[in-house]
Amino acid sequence: MSTAYNIAQVRSAFPLLRRTVHGKPLAYLDSAASAPMPTSVIEAMDRYAKHHHSNVHRGVHLLSQEATDAYEGARTIVRRFVNARSTREVIFTRGTTEAINLVAQSWARSSLSSGDEVLITHMEHHANIVPWQLACQATGARLVAAPLLPNGELDMERFRALISPRTRLIAVTQVSNALGTILPLSEIGLLAREHGIPWLVDGAQAIAHGIVDVQAIGCDFYAFSGHKLYGPTGIGVLIGREALLESMPPWQGGGDMIRSVRIEHSEWNELPWKFEAGTPPIAAAIGLGAAMEHVESLGREAIAAHEIALAQHAEKALLEIDGLRIIGTAAHKAPVISFTLDGVHPHDIGTVVDLEGVAIRTGHHCAMPVMEFYGLPATARASLACFSNEDDVQRLVAALRRVCEVFR
Repeated sequence: MSTAYNIAQVRSAFPLLRRTVHGKPLAYLDSAASAPMPTSVIEAMDRYAKHHHSNVHRGVHLLSQEATDAYEGARTIVRRFVNARSTREVIFTRGTTEAINLVAQSWARSSLSSGDEVLITHMEHHANIVPWQLACQATGARLVAAPLLPNGELDMERFRALISPRTRLIAVTQVSNALGTILPLSEIGLLAREHGIPWLVDGAQAIAHGIVDVQAIGCDFYAFSGHKLYGPTGIGVLIGREALLESMPPWQGGGDMIRSVRIEHSEWNELPWKFEAGTPPIAAAIGLGAAMEHVESLGREAIAAHEIALAQHAEKALLEIDGLRIIGTAAHKAPVISFTLDGVHPHDIGTVVDLEGVAIRTGHHCAMPVMEFYGLPATARASLACFSNEDDVQRLVAALRRVCEVFR
């Protein structure tokens, strides 16, 4: 691992890492579910609450103007962070789930017809399955899913074959939350453009692990959550191609998304506010902006290099445990390691390692089709982050050896 990456300094920014759990120092290996916040994010939200708390866009008093500047300033940071073309393409939502539902309820319901198809994959999070099921039920369209290969990669031959004249939308994850697999977005995007099909990317698991450039990806929609990126919960983003967003009807109605309202009809606000009905998550948006600035200060390439090296070290160490099987061995993976232990239910694994002060995730990870593919009820999952270190890995290995002692 690079000596230029000062892991002690990186860790010092995260107050949560100073906690003890069951009398032992916390080893936090669950950032794929929700990543801790650094002090700079907590302080940014605290400043808003203490000094600027007010509603945005509507007030002429100073606090409202300050809150508006901070909220819209966060939108500018998001635009820069993902290289969106304009802040008009940056829609604040409550998270990835709401961002995908926005597209499903606005674009899909108004664009799909009976016999049309939406193409996804079998490795999607439920948030990139269920919204399309609902849209298909409402329109008579059909949901089609491309299968996996045994190593957890997408079967691109079958994916290619499933694209037909009936395909109206492609919606895929960038990184599988259950397997860590990185999908070949360049190849998928090329197919989408060749067939003239709009496509959406669920970037929830990718946004924290490298440089995301939505213009380079070339997708029509990109969704992600703040709490995967060391920001607060309750905030997410939909990046949408401006021409498509302009053509889409509002999903939710209320204040701020309108230009004028009469009993008979209303006129919609311009982008991006057309899709931000009601009082927005102001403090959370400010926190997201601060989180992005924190990540930028560490260097996204440096973070990625650190995580990749540590993940390789972790997989090697874990495979030395008798009976441990890593689920998902794709050639290109994010720092997410799902595994099973012979004869031990994943929930029991999670319970015992928690008693050792190690936080991991167990369950189906909101990806039940993946579990079905492997014939498993659940897996245990360790996910690494910018602050993870070799001691975290050693603590996990020791905790898993304790699991073996208890159940074997």
